[in-house]
Order: sequence, then structure tokens, then C-alpha cells
Amino acid sequence: MDWRSIKFDWNRARAFLVTAEEGSLSAAARAMNMAQPTLGRQVSALEEELGVVLFERRGRGLELTNSGLELVDHVRSMAEAANRLSLSASGKSTSLEGTVCITATDITAVFVMPALIAKLRRQEPGIRIELIASNSSSDLKRREADIAIRAYRPTQADLIARKVRDIPWSLYASKDYLERLGNPTTPEGFDNADFIGFDRSERLVAALNPLGFNLTKDNFTVIAENHIAHWELLRHGVGITPMPTELGDTEPGIQRILPDLGPMDSELWLAAHRELRTTRRIRTVFDFLATELADYDLGRLRS
Repeated sequence: MDWRSIKFDWNRARAFLVTAEEGSLSAAARAMNMAQPTLGRQVSALEEELGVVLFERRGRGLELTNSGLELVDHVRSMAEAANRLSLSASGKSTSLEGTVCITATDITAVFVMPALIAKLRRQEPGIRIELIASNSSSDLKRREADIAIRAYRPTQADLIARKVRDIPWSLYASKDYLERLGNPTTPEGFDNADFIGFDRSERLVAALNPLGFNLTKDNFTVIAENHIAHWELLRHGVGITPMPTELGDTEPGIQRILPDLGPMDSELWLAAHRELRTTRRIRTVFDFLATELADYDLGRLRS
């Protein structure tokens, strides 16, 4: 190793990493228990040492520049190595400790993740989990999450993605609502039915009409972005909406409409940033989720 090529101060690199993780100088200063001006001077000194701009101001916070995004991975690896050194010195090198942030759709976060997180925490009590329940895609590149559970294949080149399984979906309604409709047995029988949509686009219309329906946007009388809201609206007899069959089939008051249509499959993917994938605790959680999600039985998890 060419030791002469290392021309920066580790304490300054640590100040940069904490600032990147916390998102602002004030939050980083609190995390490191030091004065904000002192921390700011350390970050500025590192920028001068390396000859790059690491942050740009965005309102009251800071956002990593492209150079900062590239360098923060290397500094994070240094921090992981320093942490492993401390653990090894204290006899704890075999333990897994730290936080892993997972983002998942609201329906996955509510109906699937609690049982899996409980099992993971029993196996690895040193790992803390942050769970983001959102249908918006968190940006793994900007470290908004470490691992994403997504219903589509990620396309970014610097992400590691693994297809976990196919998920069958079907259309569901409450038994009471279907009785009010007269229990139609053909798609045409739902021409005047109420459907629950995610937004005011006509994506569901475009997906369902090729199956024999004759729907328009007027059929979508209730709009809700949150899928858990769909579930409760469904249970209260408000209308018809697609649900994972493993979930819909577990509810006594809910039934599939037109079972002969068969399920509509979607895909379930796991994704993590390529560099983060080499971090032991994140690799452990990633592999755990890949195994558990491939085999989970939603009916069993809800029992």
C-alpha cells in the first residue's frame, strides 16, 4: 500500500459521513456531540484536502453532490472497518449490530413485515429495523432506505435486485355489496358497479377492460392512494378493488368476483444499493428477506 497517497484526516472523513447520514450540519453536530461550527470546519477542510465539493445546500438541509455520493460509500466502508476493529477488540466481532432501513408498500408493511421482523429480531437482536410503509419509491441511491421491497423490477444500473416471487391478484368485493348488485356472473354485469381506484388515471380501466369489463372512469367512485384504505373500504362494502389473493381469500366477508377470470400476477423484487449489499448486516437482512418472502403464506402470517 502506498501510505503516502492517504492525505486526509479520518476525523474529517467521519464528520463528512455523519453529515451525509443526518442530512444537515446541525443534526450531525448533535449526533457527534460537538459544536456545529467545528463540524462545519471539518467538512470544509476535507473538501479542501480532497479538492472536491461534497454538499450542496437544499433549503435548510444538505444534499450530496455527485462527488459526495461517490465518496460517501468509501467513507462508510472505513466506518464499518473501524466499527469491526472496536468490536473485535471488545470480543464482539461475531455480533451483528446497527440499523437497517427497509421500505415496502403499505400493504406489505402492514400484512407481511410484522411477522418477518419479529422473526428477524429473534435471530439477530443487535439489528434495529426502520420500516418505511409507502407506495412511493424511496431512492436507494440517496440512502433514503437500505433495502426496498418493490412490486416491479428496479432498473437502475447500480442496484442489486433479486426477483423473489410472483404475487397473484384478484378482484374482490364484500359479500353484502355483491348481493346488492345481484351477484353478477359475467363482466358485463359490473357495468354499473362501484370500483375503488388508486388515482384519477385510467390505468385500472385499461387493465380490466381487456378481461371483458366495460368500465369507464365513472365507475371509480372512490379514490385512495393508500392500499390499506382500499382494504377497509372493501370490507365496508364500498366497492370492488384488486387485492393479493393470499390476503383477499383470508377474509370471511370478502370474496373474489368472477373467479373464472383467474388471478392477475405481479412481481415482488428486493433491491439494495450495490455498495450497501457488501455491508454485513444489510446483506444478512437482504438474504433473510429473500428467503422468507419467497415462501411466506399470508394466510398463515395473519393467523
